[in-house]
Amino acid sequence: MKENSLIKILLVDDLPENLFALQVILSGENYVCVKANSGNEALKILLHEQDFALVLMDVQMPEMDGFETVELIRQIENLKHVPIIFLTASMDNAQQVFKGYQAGAVDYMIKPLSPEILKAKVAVFVDLHKKNQELLVQAEQLKKLNTDLHAQKLLSEYSLSLIEASHDPLFAISPEGKITDMNNASVKVTGVSRKKLIGTNFFDYFTDPQKARELYQKVFEQGFVADSPLILRHKNNKLIDVLFNGSVYKDDEENVLGVAIVARDVTDQKRNETELIEAKILAEASTKISEEAKIKAENATTIAENALNAKQQFLSNMSHEIRTPMNAIIGFTKVILRTDLAAKQKEYLNAIKISGDALIVLIDDILDLAKVDSGKMTFEKKPFKMKSSILATLHLFETKIQEQKLQFIKEYDNKIPSILVGDQVRLHQIILNLVSNAIKFTTKGEITISVDLLHEDAETVILKFAVKDTGIGISPEKIGTIFENFQQANSETSRLYGGTGLGLAIVKQLIEAQGGSIRAKSTVNEGSTFSFTLSFQKTEADAELEDEIMILDSEMKDIKVLVVEDIALNQLLMKTLLDDFGFDRDIAENGKIAIEKLKENEYDIILMDLQMPEMNGYETTEYIRKTLKSAIPIIALTADVTTVDLEKCKAVGMNDYLAKPVDEKLLYSKIVSNLNKT
Repeated sequence: MKENSLIKILLVDDLPENLFALQVILSGENYVCVKANSGNEALKILLHEQDFALVLMDVQMPEMDGFETVELIRQIENLKHVPIIFLTASMDNAQQVFKGYQAGAVDYMIKPLSPEILKAKVAVFVDLHKKNQELLVQAEQLKKLNTDLHAQKLLSEYSLSLIEASHDPLFAISPEGKITDMNNASVKVTGVSRKKLIGTNFFDYFTDPQKARELYQKVFEQGFVADSPLILRHKNNKLIDVLFNGSVYKDDEENVLGVAIVARDVTDQKRNETELIEAKILAEASTKISEEAKIKAENATTIAENALNAKQQFLSNMSHEIRTPMNAIIGFTKVILRTDLAAKQKEYLNAIKISGDALIVLIDDILDLAKVDSGKMTFEKKPFKMKSSILATLHLFETKIQEQKLQFIKEYDNKIPSILVGDQVRLHQIILNLVSNAIKFTTKGEITISVDLLHEDAETVILKFAVKDTGIGISPEKIGTIFENFQQANSETSRLYGGTGLGLAIVKQLIEAQGGSIRAKSTVNEGSTFSFTLSFQKTEADAELEDEIMILDSEMKDIKVLVVEDIALNQLLMKTLLDDFGFDRDIAENGKIAIEKLKENEYDIILMDLQMPEMNGYETTEYIRKTLKSAIPIIALTADVTTVDLEKCKAVGMNDYLAKPVDEKLLYSKIVSNLNKT
């Protein structure tokens, strides 16, 4: 038999945790552990595989217990000599112990098992199995040479070796109480050699010889005795706690020849029981500590949640407070820019507009970052035209590209399905951030935008987007930190090119929140490439119509708009914009006033602010729909982009949504498109 060949051990137990524990204990050895969760399954395995070195068998199992299983195993010719060790959690039923030996087990162990003892016992039987395999090979060779007698002797020696392998002392005692045979464990436990043990009184090796004698006599009376506590004395006076187990053995004619005694050493068991009690006490203490820790953790979680809610409320309030005046600043700046202005005036106003737009982008970045961190970022799943959507996004940069005299290269894989399902707005936001960075850090050369199909199956596609520039590049030591919050390649970059270092952090989180990934490659003074992958669902549905920027239609007159807005500056801005559109308008300072006006006047459409005193936009809309039973189109207006819930807007009956600062062209388009739907 090869020394490095795997040894197979069959583990039989109806509890998965016990099988797992046995496998863990034996995992460090060169064993193949085959698991069976019942006696029936063990028999099925053994009928197909009969090369096991050892079987570890649980006694108490449903349907077929360990004794029945072993008896059936021993009826299989090739399995008669496979050593079987019983594992039992109870030693209360003495008769079961000897029933196991009579069934064909060679040993048994008490649960909870000592890993060291189990491994030692298994190692002994495995070694015997190896030797037996060698003996069987020799026996087969001898059989061919018609030396059956010698082969039987080898098998007999193997059977005797199994007894020798037991870690428990085994004695054969004559009816007179004299030791006639023993195993090596008996020699070790008494400290007396085999030669000197034979013929001596068995009872003399116990601290209480009379009790030992009484138990011995009881064996003859009952046929067996099990688990009777005694104390063995080693020749050096070391005392060993044992459990006395005895059973008579007979010849073929049922004549009693003597008694077979097993004196099981329970020293480890007693130590384990003590350790178990100590572990139980420790576990109870640990449970109490865990419960206290749990309470502290729950309190900490509550504090953290309150802090997060406070942070979100602060961001919500700040968004509203900053966007409200910015709505007026940017709005009126655009209005003034449409008037006749001197060159210097136009230059100054453009500077105000650019600064305002930059401030809004910064606010959006901070708010988006807060949404992702708090797990409140949501992603839409709507069908849209991928190619036209990307081209429309890139069109925003055409003027800036021309001003910087850069080449703008667009590469699009035509194998990509025309309509896909995903979050078009977030995709725009990602591309806008990456292309803006490329333009910002590139003074000459080209910027290439590519979209490629990486994978396609029946339901999804995976696309790779790449933004490549010939700009200043990023040093190797900084490339790993550019996706962190408020990080830029270096302080000089911020001084020369501006920015907060939030854009790439948001891009990374937006991509990863959708299950994608982003990477960056860069060489200083040669350029950078930012590439990311996202998956999209395929669909047969038509793409939803995007907001189209409509040209002012002089024929679109006789439209009366009710503006529900509590801020005076915003009221004035909306009056100005609607006057420019040629629309009639009426102003209501809050929801209650708006309802009164609706009862007295006819309007074509309502522009509804969401945050107002007295009655907010949600409450007002719900009243209009449910109480007034009006189907008038309502467009939501809000400066709070952290908490606006589009589903909530739709739920109360709003038709559309527009964030402040209001873009006049988008406002006009939304008014016209919603009126065309009625």
